[in-house]
Amino acid sequence: MDNPNETREFLATRRAKITPAQAGLPDYGGTRRVAGLRRGEVAMLAGVSVEYYTRMERGSLAGVSESVLEAVARALQLNEAEQAHLHDLARTASPASRPRRRPRPAQSVRAGVQLTLNAITNAPAFVRNGRIDILAANPLGYALYSEMYVSPARPANHARFIFLDDRSRSFYPDWERAANDTVAILRTEAGRDPYDRGLSDLVGELSTRSEEFRTRWAAHNVRQHYTGLKHLHHPVVGELHLMYEAMDVSADAGMSLLVYNAEPGSPSEDALRLLASWAATNQAGNQTDAAPSRSGWTS
Repeated sequence: MDNPNETREFLATRRAKITPAQAGLPDYGGTRRVAGLRRGEVAMLAGVSVEYYTRMERGSLAGVSESVLEAVARALQLNEAEQAHLHDLARTASPASRPRRRPRPAQSVRAGVQLTLNAITNAPAFVRNGRIDILAANPLGYALYSEMYVSPARPANHARFIFLDDRSRSFYPDWERAANDTVAILRTEAGRDPYDRGLSDLVGELSTRSEEFRTRWAAHNVRQHYTGLKHLHHPVVGELHLMYEAMDVSADAGMSLLVYNAEPGSPSEDALRLLASWAATNQAGNQTDAAPSRSGWTS
């Protein structure tokens, strides 16, 4: 990932989204040469010189103070995820944060984490990394994402499934939203760790093979993924409306534990019970690297 280019495009796309009226500035009419705010208008709103903000938007964030970053975030009306992304870009712009580019070793889940997953018996649970690979799951988690495991590629990856597997179109009833959220999560991770070669390779692969991904990647949208709702259509149990919570695995940097729950007494709770029964019936082999398909467990 190219930090100056990432910074330039992120700030430019955020600036283009804010109209003078939204920023509380007078609009004297006429044709504006740029979409949204001008650089000078952002600089005025942030209380910095035009030259200083122009350097920032050209990708020079090294040494920019927290107070200036916060002022620019206010001027551009950035949401919480966008503010965090701007601070990540500033942090990784520092020469001290630029490690030698090298591939990361394959991430594996500790036995204690797997035992924790297995102890969660009434809800799908899984551990993922910043590239949205599923690194481990409990039986119900594997059952929930059984469509993702039809492909032999391991580790199973949400982004590859959504953009390269036609099954995702029926699995996610609101495919557009799922696609937008997935790219925004990856873009957030790219700002947090631009030297992750695995992430760069994934983005390169998806950009080459999917115009849908490429278009969304160019939008520079970011998203935090801590809590929310999932609407899925599972091929075995049908519609599922689930709440999810994501928690960092504090002893393993970059890993998150996600747990999905259904509203008590809802049809989705009944569907999860049916899914658990189906998973138990089809389970065989090694739980830590297996997943159920409609024809049984595969690994």
